[in-house]
Amino acid sequence: MAGKRSMTLGGQYLAAAVVWGASFLFIKVAVGGISPAQVVLGRLFFGAVVLAAVMLVSRRRWPRGLRMWAHLTAIGAIVCVIPFLLFSWAAQYLPAGLSSIFNATTPIATMVVALALLPEERLTKTKAAGIFVAAAGVVLVAAPWTAVADTSNPMFFWAQLACLGATTCYGLGFVYTRRFLRGSGYDAVTVSAAQIGTGAVIMLVLTPFIATAPITLTWEIVGSMVILGGIGTGIAYIWYNNVLNAWGATIASTVTYLTPVSGVLLGVIFLGETVHWNQVLGGSVVILGILVGQGRLMVPRRKRRDDVVLPPAGGAGTLHAQPGPSPVDGSKA
Repeated sequence: MAGKRSMTLGGQYLAAAVVWGASFLFIKVAVGGISPAQVVLGRLFFGAVVLAAVMLVSRRRWPRGLRMWAHLTAIGAIVCVIPFLLFSWAAQYLPAGLSSIFNATTPIATMVVALALLPEERLTKTKAAGIFVAAAGVVLVAAPWTAVADTSNPMFFWAQLACLGATTCYGLGFVYTRRFLRGSGYDAVTVSAAQIGTGAVIMLVLTPFIATAPITLTWEIVGSMVILGGIGTGIAYIWYNNVLNAWGATIASTVTYLTPVSGVLLGVIFLGETVHWNQVLGGSVVILGILVGQGRLMVPRRKRRDDVVLPPAGGAGTLHAQPGPSPVDGSKA
């Protein structure tokens, strides 16, 4: 029984990684017939419908109180509306695989924002090394030396900045959630349903101003929107939440490392995209930086003869609580 449950969780883990990596493929297909704002409206609408159905079936209670909904609306704008718009706009000028690589910088962006805004966060040598290594990886992926020589796509550089702006929004949103919703008593599914629902409402309000471009629909575009919203922004989050509850945040967050792999492979297979050496190397360096920054790669130190290992004392100030790993949500593609 335990083995069967483990296989089920493993399937959900891999499915979430594939679906979230494929999100960039679906966005790329969708912007071929509808505007970036219309893509965001569609994915949030389908995601909100699916998660509202989950809330109804599971009989979860929706959050209450004006203050709570104000926070959830802010999170919906920061984590859903703005980054979704940035990634969708960037999809007009970037390969889907490249966007998925930039999405992998989310944990580093979260770490940087947390250091800047959370008083309890401290810049340790480990975190500083992780940020430095990941930044080097981003430079490799962006390849600014090619942007100077290549004039065929003048928006290429700005589209990459838009992707980094999107992951910065994710980091800001995760820190905001940690700051204002910790101890609220609502589980991750409820918070997700509320923030995606408020995001959909925000996009409905903005639609007359930013989402009125002509629409060209094909079966590929319609299918991409249904999967992107209903599965990628809805069901996949339930899969991830199941894995999170069973395996813990440390293991569950590693799904972030798999989404660029699936994103790049699907872009090559279905869109005929070309992967350059600097993107593969840079993406690997970014993931290495995340592992270093989160303290998962420890360099062993040789013990000297005078090293003495003492048990921790019980006095005040001896032990300092270390903040847990920054929250990671690969679904926000």
